[in-house]
Amino acid sequence: MEAFVSKGDLVFVKPNISWDRVPEQAATTNPAVVETVVRMALEAGAKKVLVSDNTCNDARRCYKRSGIAEAAERGGAEVSFMEERKFKKVDLGGEALSEWLVYADVLEADKIINVPIAKHHNLPGVTLAMKNLMGLIGGARNRLHQRIDESVVDLAAYFKPALHILDANRILTARGPASGTTKDVKTLNTVAASADPVRIEAFGITLFGREPGEFKHVRLAEERGLGRSDFRAEGFREISLG
Repeated sequence: MEAFVSKGDLVFVKPNISWDRVPEQAATTNPAVVETVVRMALEAGAKKVLVSDNTCNDARRCYKRSGIAEAAERGGAEVSFMEERKFKKVDLGGEALSEWLVYADVLEADKIINVPIAKHHNLPGVTLAMKNLMGLIGGARNRLHQRIDESVVDLAAYFKPALHILDANRILTARGPASGTTKDVKTLNTVAASADPVRIEAFGITLFGREPGEFKHVRLAEERGLGRSDFRAEGFREISLG
């Protein structure tokens, strides 16, 4: 973590807290992963760690039922709901997204650590690191789905998280992004990390038995120079904890 967080940094940790679901339903990031990331960032010298998300369901229920609010606070983070007054219009400079509302705490952070959960999504097929960044913006986010591939690449290009940590302890294999039944959940006991959003996205896709080249947003992100989809190239390591 010291390679990504410097002493005195204000760090914004972005898990997926969007849904009113318990951890066993694999619709939100595993709270143990969030707590660990917060602790590691503080141990690396961060002056403060913020944890927040622009949820789809009621924020208070999402923060509580996911277990993330309690876990993040236990790790030492400052946890807050995203207030409408704190969104600021900025120019994202994207191909699909130009001016959009962005949460002020994100704009003020020195580093962003993106902590998505790997799961199925009924529109793009999967939701991983890039789509998780939608929780940093406000406004009519449903409009992004009209050009979802270009939109999530624009978000990755604008925010440029210092690190992506993919929670695949449990993955949601169907009826995403929220499901509601544990029948759709598969336990993998896996966590992956990369500073490269394309690399982490490509790895996450393989967890669902699919190939990165099948997904337009991965191809677009690679073409725009955001990273490389060959995640097994130089530096890839698999560590068994079993």
